[in-house]
Amino acid sequence: MPVYVDREAPKLWRRICSETTLEASLLAEKWKLVLAGLAFQYIHGLAAHGVHYLHRPGPTLQDAGFFILPALGADKAFVSETVFVTIFGSFVLWTFHPFVSHIKKICTVLIWCRVFVYLAASQSLRIITFFSTQLPGPNYHCREGSKLAKIPPPKNVLEVLLMNFPYGVIYGCGDLIFSSHTIFTLVFVRTYQRYGTRRWIKHLAWLMAIIQSLLIIASRKHYTVDIVVAWYTVNLVMFFVDSKLPEMAERSSSGPSQKPLLPLSTKDGKNKSKEDHQRLPNENNLADED
Repeated sequence: MPVYVDREAPKLWRRICSETTLEASLLAEKWKLVLAGLAFQYIHGLAAHGVHYLHRPGPTLQDAGFFILPALGADKAFVSETVFVTIFGSFVLWTFHPFVSHIKKICTVLIWCRVFVYLAASQSLRIITFFSTQLPGPNYHCREGSKLAKIPPPKNVLEVLLMNFPYGVIYGCGDLIFSSHTIFTLVFVRTYQRYGTRRWIKHLAWLMAIIQSLLIIASRKHYTVDIVVAWYTVNLVMFFVDSKLPEMAERSSSGPSQKPLLPLSTKDGKNKSKEDHQRLPNENNLADED
């Protein structure tokens, strides 16, 4: 066993070095888009914290999901967060798997560029909706009587920009329609559905997305409408973005027998089919002459 590890270690190191070189060149080309995507995550967090100043606690609205799903209670709120962290962490690890895996269907930089576009488009719509109408938060810390339900006006600009991190992010109120956790979950699940290779993981990912949505409602972190709107909005946004953005570039294969590691666009597929049809008669003629 130690001999096997010793033999594989140099191969793994060479693979990591080659992938780092490739990804570094892509990052040098796409750094503006990556930086813009990260910056928008901060802007989204800033908007979600800003609406907390406008939040006014009130009676919890009538909700079909609250009637169907029993409340987990404030002491079990970590359950839905655990599922979300599992989905989030698994997706991040998968996007970096080309550095160590033989199967390299995606490029890490390119996949995150696409993910940032999905997130920015969905979160822009979310910011518009929760600033349009502020609903009384159903979460336990957002209800009447809680000290966290309302926050005093900011004393200075720095207080707003820092967002009272991390408490301002964890105990936010007012940013309801639609669910941010569901945005991330659906973007990650649909991205793996398109570029992932393991069918059982795809099925498991969709199951976890459904379970997480139900747990969010049972934890009273969102109304059912927040989850429903997120499910159809994110899917429609991703469908629209995919129709406008070009397909990711095909990875170079490491051997002549390997198939293209990224799906080709329809146009490229047609051109390749024409070339194959033209090549076949020429090869057959050469074979007859021999």
